[in-house]
Amino acid sequence: MAQFALRRVLQLILVFFVVTFVAFASLKLVGDPLFNLVGVISGITEEQCEAVARGELEDTFTSGGNIGDCALIQRAKAENHLDKGVPQRYGIWVINMFRGDFGTSFVNGDEISDIIADRLPVSVRLIVLAQLIALGIAVPWGVAAAYRANRGFDKVSTVGSFALLSVPNFALGVILLYFFSLRWQIFPSRYENHGWWSEFKALILPAATLALGLAATYQRLLRTDLITTLQEDFVHMARAKGLSDRHIMYRHALRPSLFSVVTVFGVNTGALIGGALVVEQIYSIPGVGTELVEAVLRNDPPVVVALIAVVAVGFVLVNFLVDLVYAYLDPRVRSA
Repeated sequence: MAQFALRRVLQLILVFFVVTFVAFASLKLVGDPLFNLVGVISGITEEQCEAVARGELEDTFTSGGNIGDCALIQRAKAENHLDKGVPQRYGIWVINMFRGDFGTSFVNGDEISDIIADRLPVSVRLIVLAQLIALGIAVPWGVAAAYRANRGFDKVSTVGSFALLSVPNFALGVILLYFFSLRWQIFPSRYENHGWWSEFKALILPAATLALGLAATYQRLLRTDLITTLQEDFVHMARAKGLSDRHIMYRHALRPSLFSVVTVFGVNTGALIGGALVVEQIYSIPGVGTELVEAVLRNDPPVVVALIAVVAVGFVLVNFLVDLVYAYLDPRVRSA
């Protein structure tokens, strides 16, 4: 088990570095954000500063009454390591990140660690609640459908699950918002945090928006695996001993039928981050997804890269835990 865990840790560390480096390097393609910010304020073009560097122009632009604006830009770039190559900048960023220093926003100067500390807990609570709702619906639903396989309830549940899978998150979010918030006024239409209860109520609709599609996926997987498991010899032996159907289902058949659900659970946790981005916008939730969209729109690469790193770490950790659970459920995985 220890060797299995070590292999997974090394693999996940590699995944983290690859994801963050690609994100870090790709932001270079959108141009020099610090130049764009300072340059727009100063009214200078990039070609003019390049001409100053070649000695063809004097650095005396005075659109804002300042002298030496190109020198100011170069000094700001040096302070933020933007005058170095991407690999060197990435190395500096990684070292600072492991020290807990994610840098500051280029736009408003806010500490990125403070932004993460403020936004991340909200998104984590949303995703955890969504997964709990999804599993709470999917497990009894899948068990009931497998127990009544190919009968009326199973056929109706099949239609219902495919209907939920066919509705995108943004459409489902709008539907739930209209009925449960605007029309029936059961839940608030916007995020509120006046205590744990108000926040819990405000997160139920967004979490349900994310959870219903997941519940349908988990239900289909669990139903299929349970039907297969119920045909195994050890289940027939349990029935021959006179054990009740409920005891057989939950004590003997459910655990070996959870392999597919556990695997998809880890993958969907990462997918939830993308889905949560849309849902956070619909319900005005101040989470990581909302901040990521805002950072992209305001051209704030340090915040974008830091949030991508946080998402990557979360995805890596969740999949590591899922691997451990999978190895616990099926010891054969440890030697894989």
